[in-house]
Amino acid sequence: MGKNQHVVPHARGWAVQGANNSRATAVHNTQAAAVSQAREIAQNQGSELLIHGRNGQIRERDSYGHDPYPPKG
Repeated sequence: MGKNQHVVPHARGWAVQGANNSRATAVHNTQAAAVSQAREIAQNQGSELLIHGRNGQIRERDSYGHDPYPPKG
């Protein structure tokens, strides 16, 4: 399983950033463009996509890993 991909606010727009990475994978002008690239990476790696709002809080998430069904708990 690869690193979770985060779409976060950036000084130049929106950044795609792997979990625990200090540098952005890419920076886009729009959040939609960043989400599109991050979604593709997450699907290829079987990881999770976390989309942050302008305030930095997670507002949406999608999982592309092998989630157990039914969920535990």
